[in-house]
Amino acid sequence: MNLEKFERYPLTFGETAIEHLPRLSAAVGGKVEIYAKREDCNSGLAMGGNKLRKLEYILPDAIASGADTLVSIGGVQSNHTRMVAAAAAKVGMKCRLVQESWVPHEDAVYDRVGNILMTRLMGADSRIVDDGFDIGIRTSYEAAIEDVKAEGGKPYGIPAGGSVNKFGAIGYVAFAEEVKKQEEELGFMFDYIVVCVVTGSTQAGMIVGFADQGRADRVIGIDASGTVEQTRAQVCQIVDNAADLVELGRKVTDDEIVINPDYAYPAYGVPSEETNEAIRLAAQTEAMMTDPVYEGKSMQGMIDLIRKGDIPEGSKVLYVHLGGAPALNGYSYTYRNG
Repeated sequence: MNLEKFERYPLTFGETAIEHLPRLSAAVGGKVEIYAKREDCNSGLAMGGNKLRKLEYILPDAIASGADTLVSIGGVQSNHTRMVAAAAAKVGMKCRLVQESWVPHEDAVYDRVGNILMTRLMGADSRIVDDGFDIGIRTSYEAAIEDVKAEGGKPYGIPAGGSVNKFGAIGYVAFAEEVKKQEEELGFMFDYIVVCVVTGSTQAGMIVGFADQGRADRVIGIDASGTVEQTRAQVCQIVDNAADLVELGRKVTDDEIVINPDYAYPAYGVPSEETNEAIRLAAQTEAMMTDPVYEGKSMQGMIDLIRKGDIPEGSKVLYVHLGGAPALNGYSYTYRNG
């Protein structure tokens, strides 16, 4: 693989820490060793997160295009749009965002706190629309691009999650190489890597990166979209494109793409009681904050897979914490008593 040919605009601190989670490991039975890769602590830009690792490779293309405005889309409490706003502020571009009503959630402060609050503080033009959840290319997003053009701006469009952008998966291909280097320092290899998946490019990049090491099937994607067929199709498409782009040298096979659909219920952005229990357990054992949209569901999935024995005794598991804790503020009534 050749990653050196891709231009990278530094938005993160660099390599992210791997943290041992002994109290969480004990709380789920003590037979599996859990570690966390702290992508949530990867930058000083607006609380960071996995989207910045993607944007480091997308931003050079935006700059080269001569754009003056980044345009993107997400839900009201989108981590991605927060990070697009952060990247725009960092490089001095304008930012136009569509925040769709993806989550049937009625907390009184939902549209005024957390991610969207920080997005607006950074100067982004953020507009809420009523359209529902969909990981595909949206008409509201396309209309926003046309609006910027009509106003005399030069837009650069970044689809939801940065995922179907040509360079959207490169950051997480590089992530796999980073993990390999850290494993050499730790003196062991992880048996499983657990990560949340919705729009797909984070897991897709990992799959390509770990395919180069012959262990892509050890990346367990925990679906949080609730539309797993669409998510899987998008992951497969991104995997194929990224494999070609980085010159993997072979086709990634279907059995190397592992996505578990069992924990997305009841809907995207709506936590189940089991999700809430997982969020509380991670917080109370390790002071690690996970959110009800993404990380709470991947935490729930990992805990359940360990307790059921699907992740076998003696395994070393790397939980990839992608960020998203600001969204907890939008669920303040749910967690008002902890």
